[in-house]
Amino acid sequence: MLRSAAVTQGIQRSPNRAMLRAVGFGDGDFSKPIIGIANAYSTITPCNLGLNDLARRAEQAAHLAGGMPQMFGTITVSDGISMGTEGMKYSLVSREVIADSIETACNAQSMDALLAIGGCDKNMPGAMLAMARMNIPAIFVYGGTIKPGKLGACDLTVVSAFEAVGQFSGGQIDEQQLTAIEKNACPGAGSCGGMFTANTMSAAFEVMGLSLPYSSTMAAEDPEKADSAARSADVLLEAVKADIRPRDLLTRQAFENAISVIMAVGGSTNSVLHLLAVARTAGVPLAIEDFEAIRQRVPVICDLKPSGRYVTVDLHNAGGIPQVMKLLLDAGLLHGDCRTIEGKTLRELLASVPSEPPAGQDVIRPLSNPLYAKGHLAILKGNLAEEGAVAKISGVKNPVITGPARVFESEESCLAAILDKQINPGDVVVVRNEGPVGGPGMREMLSPTAAIVGQGLLDSVALITDGRFSGGSFGLVIGHVAPEAAVGGTIGLVQEGDSITVDADQLLIQLNVSDEEIAHRRAAWVKPEPRYRTGVLGKYARLVSSSSQGAVTDQIDLSPGCGAGR
Repeated sequence: MLRSAAVTQGIQRSPNRAMLRAVGFGDGDFSKPIIGIANAYSTITPCNLGLNDLARRAEQAAHLAGGMPQMFGTITVSDGISMGTEGMKYSLVSREVIADSIETACNAQSMDALLAIGGCDKNMPGAMLAMARMNIPAIFVYGGTIKPGKLGACDLTVVSAFEAVGQFSGGQIDEQQLTAIEKNACPGAGSCGGMFTANTMSAAFEVMGLSLPYSSTMAAEDPEKADSAARSADVLLEAVKADIRPRDLLTRQAFENAISVIMAVGGSTNSVLHLLAVARTAGVPLAIEDFEAIRQRVPVICDLKPSGRYVTVDLHNAGGIPQVMKLLLDAGLLHGDCRTIEGKTLRELLASVPSEPPAGQDVIRPLSNPLYAKGHLAILKGNLAEEGAVAKISGVKNPVITGPARVFESEESCLAAILDKQINPGDVVVVRNEGPVGGPGMREMLSPTAAIVGQGLLDSVALITDGRFSGGSFGLVIGHVAPEAAVGGTIGLVQEGDSITVDADQLLIQLNVSDEEIAHRRAAWVKPEPRYRTGVLGKYARLVSSSSQGAVTDQIDLSPGCGAGR
């Protein structure tokens, strides 16, 4: 029996039915599956601006397919708007709030299935966490990518605006050019246009079978996006009948497939954090070291921003994620037996996709001619990050640097120093106390990294942090350093001028100070006072785990026999 039917036909039948009749249920509707539509529509960000139209299309299709859709709202935070401010501390926190709100609404009202619609970065992993927790039939509808802004012959993204600030402060462009970039970077609705975090995570959803093929690279404003939302509702109703549930799809092999595609497309460092979190929630053993193992065998074959030339609509026109998956499948780099929400295997789904990328384009390259022979997300370890750190090394000419530490206790103080030209070639910039606990909330460092690029320091300066990086960041940037400073990690013991080595070739992040000196500093270390004691940030800081475990707030025991079941 459906969860909703157990309620509407149970002992409390009369009051339950009375309430449901008030929202449109008729005599013949009480035996139909209730389809929760989690709508992250918001006017605060272009990423989510078009979601209401998609939600209405999905709602209509669900009715026609024999379901009873019930729409409810969930939140979003615009990373691009909050970037570089205190508000950015709420971004990663919003992932948990989204998951909690979807779980609460669906379970409180005994919904039988979930269709989640989202756009900005944390919408996808937040929805996936909820899907993994509840394990009712579910599908995700991505709001779609923004189309590129245009300035002359140049394609612009929101990252162009951040880099322009650095170019302006470095005297490379004038105020008129800066304003022109700002006015043209974001032309309409949709999520950030490169292979930044939103498009990376939507691609992961598609690979793992929780979104429809091709849907992760569609433009928000194109008609096919609304058509895909309607078809998603049809597919979800079929999944209810077939009893296909998220944890049937979220297998270890599915996670490996997602990581492989993320490496191939040059995706965001945030994917490491989010996939670790979802895996723990789904009871799937996945460790940060697994990303490095897959990186060693999967090359980068897509030339996409932020470090490449093209935007996500270009990837879509070249064949989208299915084309990338087909190349990997043919090379033995993908598990073809993984199932999708449609009940098909990936191998069946990709049967009609060409084995070679389309001629006349160079967005997707053949595996015989990759941009990089290995993946771009390297997992570094050493005395500065015993649990690991994530380095994004695409577009970096020299992934090895040893230099003096320039230590900052916040993103703001770091950015001010960069814009004031206090950072020199060869420096290793350290931004700490920005981790999950210390921030709290693990802010993204797009403003400092974009300023470094804008000032021409891309290949001569490294930046390491216990915080995160935007999917739009590139250069020799190393984030997710764990343990973080606020819990006694070595990054909290670094002193101005200390020698630090970052060697992505040797997977090393090292503080070049003796063990005795480190022990001496640790003995003198004093735990910093929490920046927030109350409210959502205070609660988050008390609950959150290490970034090496996905920065989750609902940790589970993954020992034998303790995995999450249906």
